[in-house]
Amino acid sequence: MLTVLVDYDSGNLHSAEKSFQRMSAEVDGGDVIVSSKPEDVARADRVVLPGDGAFPACRNALTRDRAALFEAIVASVINKGRPFMGICVGMQMMASWGREYEDTKGFDWIEGEIAKITPADPSLKVPHMGWNDLVLDSSNPKHPVLDGINTGDHAYFVHSYSFRVTNPAHRLAHVDYGGDITAVVGRDNMIGMQFHPEKSQQTGLRMIANFLNWKP
Repeated sequence: MLTVLVDYDSGNLHSAEKSFQRMSAEVDGGDVIVSSKPEDVARADRVVLPGDGAFPACRNALTRDRAALFEAIVASVINKGRPFMGICVGMQMMASWGREYEDTKGFDWIEGEIAKITPADPSLKVPHMGWNDLVLDSSNPKHPVLDGINTGDHAYFVHSYSFRVTNPAHRLAHVDYGGDITAVVGRDNMIGMQFHPEKSQQTGLRMIANFLNWKP
């Protein structure tokens, strides 16, 4: 089994790599590598797409500058049905549109848009930064990657834009920051997290372990 963390020059992947490797060793999840090579993504059993920075820059880094790499991601996730995890902007790019700085088309894997956070309480600062309590959306079946995760568990966020999903069935968890902020989205073989699981201590490590064992 091989898990590939996609490297497209969008952030430092060192801590994510170490967290995935640690949990893979604990759950016998196989090899974990960081790679920018389309051929590695093509042979991967699981694909992880991190992302830091602005939506347009991350999107262009994949589709304009590394078209072959993006094509390999689509072939693996959409055509082959490999388990996929998007992290932070990697999760946001699963949306139909990003509204950061300019309208930018996303992957359109989960219908919705990425819009600026506008807390109802003006004293709450943007970006939304730090620890917040997850609220599992109980109207939806509990996702296997959320096994052992409960409402009230903490995750670590750093973001100014959030995912407004069109279909409530695709929102698996949220947090309260002067209003609901989407924390986890998912459908079929895909899951996305607005927070950083590698920085979210036991909560994040449990999700990583669950992902490495997930068989959609």
